[in-house]
Amino acid sequence: MTEVEILLWSRLRKRQILGVRFYRQKPLLNYIVDFYAHEAKLVVECDGSQHFEEEHENNDKERDSCLNEFGILVLRFNNLQILKEIDSVMQIIWDCVKERLRK
Repeated sequence: MTEVEILLWSRLRKRQILGVRFYRQKPLLNYIVDFYAHEAKLVVECDGSQHFEEEHENNDKERDSCLNEFGILVLRFNNLQILKEIDSVMQIIWDCVKERLRK
């Protein structure tokens, strides 16, 4: 795992968000996602700088679309957001999990 993934994982693991279990490096469809919460049908991705290149952006959009077809929401955060704004990132994830558990 990268430094950013380790930081985010330290906040997601052990059911710290509303008792929901997150898995890391979880195979879904033909992909491996960074973090996945089955109960909330939520994927959280840590995007490094390569994800802002056109080819990677297109691949990410296709991947997100495929996952969305199965009712899975994908949240993407760039590495800088996670490193500099971890509390805000965690609040977004928390709010999203809470909302998706209501459905």
